[in-house]
Amino acid sequence: MDILGATLRIYVDDLDKAIPFYEQLAGGEALRFERGGVHVAAVGCFLLMSGPESQLEVLRKVAATIAVTDVEETHRVLASLGADIIAGPVATPVGRNLIARHPDGTIYEYVDRQQK
Repeated sequence: MDILGATLRIYVDDLDKAIPFYEQLAGGEALRFERGGVHVAAVGCFLLMSGPESQLEVLRKVAATIAVTDVEETHRVLASLGADIIAGPVATPVGRNLIARHPDGTIYEYVDRQQK
């Protein structure tokens, strides 16, 4: 399992207003999508999210998003190390993800860019 990097999760009231700042900061264009009523913009190492508080409340429990080369392999490694797989692997608009609770109780999202 190769960890490629981590994404900072940022919750904003106005996604359209926040995006230009982060595009200039990160030096790139936002990749926008929606999932479960939450509007998302990925800009460099930032993941901006805006939506209904009931949805954001659940998302705030995830400490970070970790990019990996292969979510299926990550699933096997995490399970073998005693992590609790909460959800996934499932397809997303940009690849696949899974949510896991580490033995210390911290919850992480793992993502790849593979489409299967």
